Amino acid sequence: MSERAEERLAGRRRLIKFAGASLFLTVSPLSQAATNRNPSILAVRVWPAPDYTRVTIEHSAPLKYTHFTVKDPERLVVDLEGVELTSVLESLGKKVAPDDPNIKLLRAGRYKPGVVRLVMELKNEVEPQVFELAPVGNYGHRLVLDVYPLTPPDPLLSLLDSKDWRPAPVDSRSSVTADIQPNTGLDVKPERKVEKLAEQKPATQKRQGKAVIDRLVTITLDPGHGGEDPGAVGHGGSFEKHVTLAVAKRLRAKIEAEPNMRVALTRDSDFFVPLGARVQKARRIQSDLFVSIHADAFVRPDANGSSVFVLSESGASSSAARYLAQKENASDLIGGVNIDVKDPVLARTLLDLSQTATISDSLKLGKAVLGAIGGINRLHKASVEQAGFAVLKAPDIPSILIETAFISNPEEEKRLNDDAYQDKMAEAILSGIKKYLAQNPPLAKSTLARLD
Repeated sequence: MSERAEERLAGRRRLIKFAGASLFLTVSPLSQAATNRNPSILAVRVWPAPDYTRVTIEHSAPLKYTHFTVKDPERLVVDLEGVELTSVLESLGKKVAPDDPNIKLLRAGRYKPGVVRLVMELKNEVEPQVFELAPVGNYGHRLVLDVYPLTPPDPLLSLLDSKDWRPAPVDSRSSVTADIQPNTGLDVKPERKVEKLAEQKPATQKRQGKAVIDRLVTITLDPGHGGEDPGAVGHGGSFEKHVTLAVAKRLRAKIEAEPNMRVALTRDSDFFVPLGARVQKARRIQSDLFVSIHADAFVRPDANGSSVFVLSESGASSSAARYLAQKENASDLIGGVNIDVKDPVLARTLLDLSQTATISDSLKLGKAVLGAIGGINRLHKASVEQAGFAVLKAPDIPSILIETAFISNPEEEKRLNDDAYQDKMAEAILSGIKKYLAQNPPLAKSTLARLD
């Protein structure tokens, strides 16, 4: 090799060595900075409700925080470490509505270098829960501030004050022939702690060839999803949580117009309710029926039709039913549940396997409702399906889950947002409920309702 060639080769080696060093000096500090980067605030959201108000702070990476409460006036203080006071955090105060039942004022400010302090002024004494959620779905890390009123609203008292009623004749199976006097059992006074709702007698009697339901039938409607959990999202941008609430409110109005029925909603606005709490609300008011309303979604946009599901003690009736149950049961992960809060009574309820009779009644209710829905929309499957839906696990309440249509289907998404279709769906569900009650009139309740 010539002397000049050797010099060129040596120079090339020096260039490669220098370039490698430069690359290291350029990339390594950036990588280190990325590793130590402080979390940035991505979004802030406020979800007011009578049950509780939730404030969610979404951020790019785990953050350190501390919180404490202050009396006179009532305040919740949260310190966020390693974050900057940005316009996103400063916008929190504007997101609190004047009619928020729990929060009076919310502000963010720089407390000291590297620490942003949130101060939440409260309208009443509360029991706060502050916890983190790991990234899931379209969400990053989330810090959740839940403020529960120390004296929560009592759903049973609200229900008792909701309407007057009169017994109404309905078509019934001929075997119901009890000859008793009407007994509403609804003389509960709000100031009393415990009151008997009804004597242990049949709740129907036969008059002029028709059965009469002599007490109010209590129905809990459960609009699926809500708040942090949007449910399925249609191609046109429709959120399942809005559709289910709209249908549930229409159905509530129709049930309230019936002389022998009363109704409660697990949520009446856009906020998240954990699956177990939905079951608990229905049991709290001693519901006779539980109807959960949803709008299905699938990866293929041509999937269409309505469906009705009930709980299964064993396996799912189909792979599609199993998939749907898994998807619906994931609502707690998306909506955000504080796993540190344990309710042993509810845990026993959800693990109760002695539900054979209740599931049998659920199947009858589901069949009646599915038949009525089939009159206004194509059925995705002509029979009631079964799977392990957590929201259907009340051991003593016939429960069904209705998939009103596929929100992932562009044509059905339009129908789900149409007032006329929503009204037809609500009317069909009520028709199915009435048919079930005509053939399976409820017995009078013998349990005590505790109002404490």
